[in-house]
Amino acid sequence: MDMPPIFLFRRLILRFLIALAVCGGVAQAQPPATIYLIRHAEKPTDKRPDLNPQGFLRAALIPNLFMPPAGTLTKPDFLFATARSKNSNRPFETIMPLSAALNLPISNEILDDDYPALAKLLLGGQFAGKVVLVSWHHGKIPDLTTALGATPPYKWPDTQFDRIWRIDYKDGNATVTDLPMGLLPGDSK
Repeated sequence: MDMPPIFLFRRLILRFLIALAVCGGVAQAQPPATIYLIRHAEKPTDKRPDLNPQGFLRAALIPNLFMPPAGTLTKPDFLFATARSKNSNRPFETIMPLSAALNLPISNEILDDDYPALAKLLLGGQFAGKVVLVSWHHGKIPDLTTALGATPPYKWPDTQFDRIWRIDYKDGNATVTDLPMGLLPGDSK
């Protein structure tokens, strides 16, 4: 015996409501698989907005972290840097060689102080399961790390340019690993 359409419709609505209750309502956006956070490379002592010669050298070597044979890090799918300001274009300059090597554009529309907007964008689901690299100013990296749902391993030192914080997302947890770049003589281990 066939059921009247109204009963089929009610059954469908009931199943939907049960599924909604079981899933907790709206599905939560999935984070990227990995986010790499790096500080811009070395800067001049005279407050110029660009990298110094050692900084340009480090920037030129950063692609080696992701390219065979020496590269051990997963290649990023997306690149972000702070927006240029009158005081600095260093985060963008730091990843320009990586952008060229991987043929990826750099998104640099977000201001340094607006790191919460970057975190919201990265965690909004658009980059789910992807690998993202962010080049930022060291003073904001710990706060950005927190905004990304992870715990910063330490306050980023003023004179440190050779570290990578890798945030991995698995089973709803964000884990930070502090990694050395190891690109230049004297880099930390």
